[in-house]
Amino acid sequence: MKKNAIVGQSGGPTAVINASLYGIIKEGMAHKDIDRIFGMIHGIEGFMSGNYMDLTKDLTTEELELLKLTPAAYLGSCRYKLPDDLSSPFYPALFEKFRAMEIGYFFYIGGNDSMDTVSKLSKYAAHHQSDIRFIGIPKTIDNDLIFTDHTPGYGSAAKYVANTVREIVLDASVYQQKSVTVIEIMGRHAGWLTAAAAMARKFKGDNPVLIYLPESDFEFKKFAADIEAALSKNNSVVVCISEGISDSNGKFICEYADDVPTDSFGHKMLAGSGKVLDNFIRNRFGVKVRSVELSVSQRCSGMLASAVDIEESVQAGSEGIKAALKGDTGIMIAFERTAASPYSMRCVAVDVNQVCNKEKQFPLEWINDEGTDVTDDFLTYALPLIQGEPQRQISQGLPLYLCRK
Repeated sequence: MKKNAIVGQSGGPTAVINASLYGIIKEGMAHKDIDRIFGMIHGIEGFMSGNYMDLTKDLTTEELELLKLTPAAYLGSCRYKLPDDLSSPFYPALFEKFRAMEIGYFFYIGGNDSMDTVSKLSKYAAHHQSDIRFIGIPKTIDNDLIFTDHTPGYGSAAKYVANTVREIVLDASVYQQKSVTVIEIMGRHAGWLTAAAAMARKFKGDNPVLIYLPESDFEFKKFAADIEAALSKNNSVVVCISEGISDSNGKFICEYADDVPTDSFGHKMLAGSGKVLDNFIRNRFGVKVRSVELSVSQRCSGMLASAVDIEESVQAGSEGIKAALKGDTGIMIAFERTAASPYSMRCVAVDVNQVCNKEKQFPLEWINDEGTDVTDDFLTYALPLIQGEPQRQISQGLPLYLCRK
């Protein structure tokens, strides 16, 4: 008997999150066991309010191909935490909606908190003998999901960081007076994205000469010594930092400025570390200082998306359909690197209960002894992920992206 599928997107978008959605739709439409594929508008929160669309009918073939190259979350996103108590009335209400729509397959594209959603729904389904299959499709520019070599979205964000830092380095070097540029890059507890700045260097000793990740304690006294040493060798010094760098007591550097608000999950909204260091350097050394926060551009730059990242994201969505059809549930599609040179990977299924609410930090052995740089092992890991340029659709000099009507 045919069943319908439903898919949602959750958390912060990426440049390739829609490529995974494309993979789900394309693969799902190719199988006779799936009738219709519905899309939740603004994730599970929007769906509970009755907002969804029929992706099998509402998208033309041309629009579907455009979706593959469109950044941000086409279906809209949410940050909605499901109740921890599985006896909450939320669950029977949600599953009644699934029953009414004849849903047999549920896919959620997202990061850590989204995998928590898949975990809870699969547990509830198992307890109540529901045959709906729940599959997590990973995405996050932070690259901090465990049991996967890397995550869809990381390669494109890393490519954006490397390219943008290289351009900032060129701009920062045009004047002869001493100057420091501090670039703040996303990364709450994991430094994967900030580490990508190392790929901006054209030669050994090139800017950025200092890179600080959350995995290493940050101390102002040592930072001052690092800056002083760098300025003694270079007129222009570029420093890259993760937004979540903190001192040995666990206090975020941005907290040295003002109180930091929290989001709906209770996570501190980290921003301003670059400005704190900007003021510190200016007061300490009296040189020209500029702080640059890359902000949301890191996750939404479709023009710098990696072709490898796009195709792997499509594959993740496609493999999610295949896993569901063969009976898997409560799993996340993960990447397993099968060869380093030439690079290759395959998709595998991992227990989503082992993934959610855990973070994969940047390997300490890939950070130098001074805590100011990353090693060549990281470059070997990351460079294959930023390769290739997709065939973009351009009109009047601007990329064509798909917008939901």
